[in-house]
Amino acid sequence: LPSIITCGVHGVNGVMSRIAVRLVNGWDSCSGRVELQYLSDWGSVCGDSWDMRAASVLCGQLKCGSAVAVLGADWFGEGSVHIWADVFDCHGNETHLSECPISSWSRTACSHKRDAGVICSVRLSGGSECEGQVEVYFSQDWRRVLLDSRSLPEASVVCRQLGCGSVLNVSSSSPSSPEQHSHMFVTGFNCSGSEAHLGNCSSPKLLNLSCSSREQLSITCSSKLVGSGGDCAGRLEVFLNGSWGTVCDDSWDIEDAQVVCRQLQCGVALSAHVPAWFGPGTGPIWLSEVQCEGSETSLWNCRYQSVGKLDCRHKEDVGVVCSGKMC
Repeated sequence: LPSIITCGVHGVNGVMSRIAVRLVNGWDSCSGRVELQYLSDWGSVCGDSWDMRAASVLCGQLKCGSAVAVLGADWFGEGSVHIWADVFDCHGNETHLSECPISSWSRTACSHKRDAGVICSVRLSGGSECEGQVEVYFSQDWRRVLLDSRSLPEASVVCRQLGCGSVLNVSSSSPSSPEQHSHMFVTGFNCSGSEAHLGNCSSPKLLNLSCSSREQLSITCSSKLVGSGGDCAGRLEVFLNGSWGTVCDDSWDIEDAQVVCRQLQCGVALSAHVPAWFGPGTGPIWLSEVQCEGSETSLWNCRYQSVGKLDCRHKEDVGVVCSGKMC
């Protein structure tokens, strides 16, 4: 059965209307063709006006983790009767689609051959938004992923898929529920590390194991570039103490930018734009006086001062431009 939740969005002429949202015809309740109910009528969503940001909001609203992909009607079949051609102008961090500005209902012409579909699947649990144990929605339930300390490529894909930048570390921990005698885990992911999401890695499988017999993988993601619309250019942000913050431009140079590009698998640094080339950030300024040699594999291997330097302001936030994704 499809997952159905009810929420309020602005309908025609800005009047608040009660609608339901669901994913149908997928292989589980967190994948399928997107359908909305307006008044008493269900309708599909035009793929021309649906993007990953709206999909991410929908997946979060359905408690299905992160959006993996936006797909066409060839994946989940064509709908029938109504097509809602609204443009959901989401930022991606909203908790409900009702929080996203939208156009009027049936704004543009569209055919069912362009019906939008969504796959949701992955999340980190037991930590914060960008750290914790990896879980995927598989066979009608959330399952822990069995990986080990050699699973850096898989961890890198998870961090990238969740919008959490690059992986900082991979650690194993004993299960937190020893009273359970057995549990269904997911294993078999085999990634190169360059994939956009786990769905591009080898197919997983279920494994029934004793909870006390295996350790589980916990990952921490650490840095990303934001504000440019791409993954390989933007304002540098790092994840520290459970929240994202920026980096001050004091002592920042091209060697530091080179390390960031390498860490994000984004090729080589083309420039280290300062100050605030990609706009000022918000929240804490976590790092300053970063001093890399240029050969390090991670920013965290460089010398730096940490935790909120008082004489730095967000107008000094570091921005980086890299050459692009490396295969």
